[in-house]
Parts: sequence; structure tokens; C-alpha cells
Amino acid sequence: MTEKTIEFERIEPVIIFGPHDSYLKKIRDAFADTNLNARGNKITISGDEPDVTAIEKIFRELVALANQHGEVLENDVNALVSLALSPVSHPATPHARDEDVIVETKDYTVKAKTGGQRRMVTEAKKNDVLFAIGPAGTGKTYTAVAIAVAAWKSKSIKRIVLARPAVEAGESLGFLPGDLAQKIDPYLRPLYDALQDMLTAEKLKFLTERRVIEIVPLAYMRGRTLNNSFIILDEAQNASGKQMKMCLTRLGVNSKAIITGDVTQVDLPKEMESGLMNAQHILKGIKGISFVFLDKSDVVRHRLVKDIINAYEHHEESDR
Repeated sequence: MTEKTIEFERIEPVIIFGPHDSYLKKIRDAFADTNLNARGNKITISGDEPDVTAIEKIFRELVALANQHGEVLENDVNALVSLALSPVSHPATPHARDEDVIVETKDYTVKAKTGGQRRMVTEAKKNDVLFAIGPAGTGKTYTAVAIAVAAWKSKSIKRIVLARPAVEAGESLGFLPGDLAQKIDPYLRPLYDALQDMLTAEKLKFLTERRVIEIVPLAYMRGRTLNNSFIILDEAQNASGKQMKMCLTRLGVNSKAIITGDVTQVDLPKEMESGLMNAQHILKGIKGISFVFLDKSDVVRHRLVKDIINAYEHHEESDR
């Protein structure tokens, strides 16, 4: 049995323990065999040494986060608990630090906010091809675009190519108004939205006109060889196996790629296998290719997104 006490000064206990002790309860539930006794600005932890050490680290991170930003969010607590329970060692911590900055401009700073996003940044630096797979709201696309913009700003690559499969989620391109470009635009809009947060409108227009930044349907990638480029394939769960192979083989000299997708939201015909799901088996273990799996603890959208994901997972498990 091990016992440790943590004290924090000049921080309101509600910031660390959460409204109505909700953060404290979350940690208690995660470590049911450990005793947590909170009083004032002091918390005492007793139990098996590994659990006590893990909980101590969680609270020290929460204190550091509160001192740095004046608040602790539920997502921070979820991420810390998830990392503590994970069998994989993740050296990055969920509170935002200088090294969390992915890309910074005069008016805007993009930081990795969760453990999964930090792993994306780390693995993208070490590998030429990164697969980032996870549910909606985990910031896969946004983080991937930020990594690509940072690479361009550092002059390590000369061009950014962003692609998406034009696959309908219960809709049909043929019935949408406008010419082909106007019909495709809604599929590519999320990529434009991410870029507009990191580049001024004038800069983005200038770079797209000169094809330094290209945002294209996946089918338009065929036959190209992309040197000195950063390729992002978004919504890759809707790429077929042949399309996935085609995209990955576009890589030229000094190029990188990030493939993002959510295997629970495949819109392909039932008889067609998702290239993203297939790639997990075919490319596993190849040096220079990395897979990062994000989960519910990485959700950074509205708090209800996580509850929605949980509800659908429960429903799907019940059906099975």
C-alpha cells in the first residue's frame, strides 16, 4: 500500500476537482481500487503503487494546466485518464505547452490539444506516411492540415496537395446544382475551412492560384508524381482499395503523406471494401509508415459529440 498527498496553492479546488467534483469522480471511477480523499486544496491518494503514481501524475498535470491557463476542461481530464490507462507509453501530456504549437502566424496559433493529436505530430515528423484513424470530432483533418502548413512554412516541402474522395453520404452529385467544380466544392469545403484558419484569405488565394496549395477530388490524382509535396487524403474510409494504392503511389522525392479517416463512417457500396480498412492490414509493419488511432478522449468538438459516439457504439454492439 502506497500513500501520497498533493497540495496546490492559489487555485480554486473546483478547477481541479470539477463542477460538483465531476473530475474527481471520473478519476475515482477509472481507478476503482484506489482511495482518493480530497479536502480543500489537498488530495490524498492511497492504493497500489502503480495506480497511485498514475493518479499523482494526472493531478500534477491538472495543476500545471490550471496554473498555465486558469482552467481545466473535461476533455483534458478524459485525455489524461485515457493516457494513464493506456498500455502504450505516451510521453506527451495533454496540457498545452510551447512544444504543442504546430503552426503559428501573426494572428493565429494552432496547438495539439489531445494525446492523439500530439502523437500525430510526433509520428509525422518521424515517418513519411502517417495514417490517422479515429471518430468524428477528434481533429484529424485540422491537425493534418496544420502539420502540412508548418512543413511548407519551414520550407521542407514546396507544395501541399489535399484530396478527398467525392463519395456521397446518401446524396447524389448528379442532383446538386451547378457545374462539376460547384458540385465538388462541398466535399472539399472542410479542407478550405481548415486552411482559412491558418492562412489569410489573400495568402490562401495567392497560393491556390499558383498551385502551391491544391485541393482536389481524389480521382484527379491519377497519373501524377508529386515531388517535394505534402499530400493529405481526407475521409479516406471512402476510398476504394485501388484508389488508396493510387494515392500512396503518387509520392515522389522528398514528399510526405497523411491519410485520415473514420472506419465507422464508410459511405461506399456494401460490396466495396474500404481502402482505409484494407491498408491497415496490407501496410502494417512497413518502416516509414505509421498508424495513429484516435479515440473518444481526443474529441474536441461540442461535448455532446462524445456522447453521440458512445450511443452509436452501444447501439452497434447491441445489434451485433
